[in-house]
Amino acid sequence: MSEKEVQDGTQGGTAEAVGIEAARKDAVDSVPSVWRLVVYGFQHVLAFYAGAVVMPLLVAEGIGMKGDDIALLVNASLLTCGLATLLQSAGLPGIGIRLPVVQGTSTTAVPSLVSVGLAAGGAKAGLPTVFGAVIAAGLALFVVAPVFSRLVRFFPPLVTGTIVTIVGITLLAVAARQVGGGDPSQGSFGSPAHLGLAAVTLVVILLLHKLSRGFLATVAVLVGLLIGTVVAAFAGFADFSGIASTPWLGTAAPLHYGAPRFDVVAVLSVVLVMVIIAVESIGQFFAVGEIVDRKVEGRHVTRALRADGLATAVAGVLNSFPSTVYSQNIGLIRLTRVKSRWIVASSGVIMMVLGLVPKVGAIVAAMPASVLGGATIVLFSTIAVVGVQILFQADLTDQRNTILVAASVGVGFLPTAFPQFAEQMPGRQLHALFESGIILGTLTAVFLNLFFHHLRLPSGRRRERRERREEASDGVGSIDATEHYMQHVSPTGKQ
Repeated sequence: MSEKEVQDGTQGGTAEAVGIEAARKDAVDSVPSVWRLVVYGFQHVLAFYAGAVVMPLLVAEGIGMKGDDIALLVNASLLTCGLATLLQSAGLPGIGIRLPVVQGTSTTAVPSLVSVGLAAGGAKAGLPTVFGAVIAAGLALFVVAPVFSRLVRFFPPLVTGTIVTIVGITLLAVAARQVGGGDPSQGSFGSPAHLGLAAVTLVVILLLHKLSRGFLATVAVLVGLLIGTVVAAFAGFADFSGIASTPWLGTAAPLHYGAPRFDVVAVLSVVLVMVIIAVESIGQFFAVGEIVDRKVEGRHVTRALRADGLATAVAGVLNSFPSTVYSQNIGLIRLTRVKSRWIVASSGVIMMVLGLVPKVGAIVAAMPASVLGGATIVLFSTIAVVGVQILFQADLTDQRNTILVAASVGVGFLPTAFPQFAEQMPGRQLHALFESGIILGTLTAVFLNLFFHHLRLPSGRRRERRERREEASDGVGSIDATEHYMQHVSPTGKQ
């Protein structure tokens, strides 16, 4: 082969590689047509609307709030969820991961926020202290975000795959509760009627994925929810009576409940929650990167956590609560294969509109829990599947890696199986820790990875040096043990 042919071949290969990379970037950065932005964005809204509403309801009930104040907190939550999602997906200079990441209020923070609110007087009297702690914790995360970026090497596919799998398995309990009707204390919970409505939604989604291609398949979840709601309305399970009494416009002004108070204990309590949220979010950032075929590095994690921190601080000003990644939307991206970050950005805009128009939000809120459960049982299971796909990149033939995954999944499942474990824990922080299987499983995976692949005992160092000398005598290049376990080969052969 001539030199020219070699050069042409090299240039052709380079051009092909550039073309592939450009295609990957286009999938994330492409801007679809307006109608696709609206439809796909609304589908994301339906997936995370319930979570954005439930969290402020839990806090409001926990600190003893009633009436219109609860509605104001719900509206504020919707508004700040939209702002946080827009900040993460569209981004600002140095802020935001600029991937299709949906942000919403974090239920992980509920126990600490309720404790802070009650300690500060409860109801309206406790909210200035609650929001002061939220603002301070958000700013703290924004400042220390670069520190977390240095921890990326401690989150190889072995760890991130385990975390994402735990997230999916843990969330299945939420999906099961929705399938049963939402409230286990009700006598009708788990009745054939609720199971039937969930089945209608699930069957529609499955049929659309089987029989359709293109656009209809990508909005299968949305269509399933709409058809399920229509069936529920005819069966008398959808209550739209509250829509008429809901105003068209309304939201609380910034610092509606007064100037924030910065209590040291309250701030430290919420800062701890933000650390836990950050650790939990890192694995989900990697999951999104895996789905959209974008490599997530330390600098991306820094920008993402800065967006988390800034969104949380702004949420405190706007009478709302800490922000985190919404896992159900990761499953939706995986199902639909629609990877544009601008679609997620459009869902943020739609959520902001819902926050400003309570009547529109009331229509969405009228969707029965069992109908939503028919969709979330697929979405949450899909998250677990994504976690397994990431684990394929790890060396599970190594017994230590197998034990790490098994122990982490097992520990993470404990609070899901028996929430009573948390009630036996002394102290608020341990109670919050043992209340979340995701947090327990995540911390277990991180610590076991450090123990197995980073902690070197003196005997281990001597054995390593002896093995290196033996390899050198055989003419074989040595491989650092830590690097060996941090480099996982994917099924496609990429490192």
